[in-house]
Amino acid sequence: MISTYDFRLRRTATILSVAIVTLTAIAALTGVLLSFYYEPAAGGAYQSLKWIDTEVTNGLLIHTLHDRAGTLLIGVSLIQMVVMFLGRQFRSNWLIAWVSGIFLILNAIGLAWTAIILDWSQEGYWRFRIELSTIEAIPLVGSTLRDVLVGGGALNTTTVEHLYTIHSYLLSAGAILLSTVHLWSILKQEKEMKDEIVAPELPTPKEAELT
Repeated sequence: MISTYDFRLRRTATILSVAIVTLTAIAALTGVLLSFYYEPAAGGAYQSLKWIDTEVTNGLLIHTLHDRAGTLLIGVSLIQMVVMFLGRQFRSNWLIAWVSGIFLILNAIGLAWTAIILDWSQEGYWRFRIELSTIEAIPLVGSTLRDVLVGGGALNTTTVEHLYTIHSYLLSAGAILLSTVHLWSILKQEKEMKDEIVAPELPTPKEAELT
């Protein structure tokens, strides 16, 4: 039996799912606008972003919206999963919502991580090097994964190009797909829950005989 409280939690999860899709769309749109001026190169990344922030019309606004949307996407996705957990919906027909939500969180974290070095700042450079050493320490696949990310030896233009490709094409497309599937699954299940709540209770065979 589904309570009204559980349905309200599910409605909250739906609203958060809409917010997730909106944030994903904002991040994707602003990312496309930034790509017109961004130069994925070790020497040009910092200067191109600085030029966007200072010279391009509304460039700073677009850059800020892109960063904030990515950060909020992680936070809202985590909050939404907590709301789903509190709603106690662990039935098998919620599998798509749970799986898409978990992968969406991981995808959003991946977007934030791959953006660390895209500005080629001192902070981003050294932070990426520290985290890269952690990746390299992973047994069996660490060195291979590092080579894929870095592009061989030292951090250089190839590294920026690799991370830019992963960030802008693979993970961004994944975020759009996962957020859409997640919202669709949430809306579908909310409709089913609503139907269960408002549907009149059918009489049992014994009650039917008495009537």
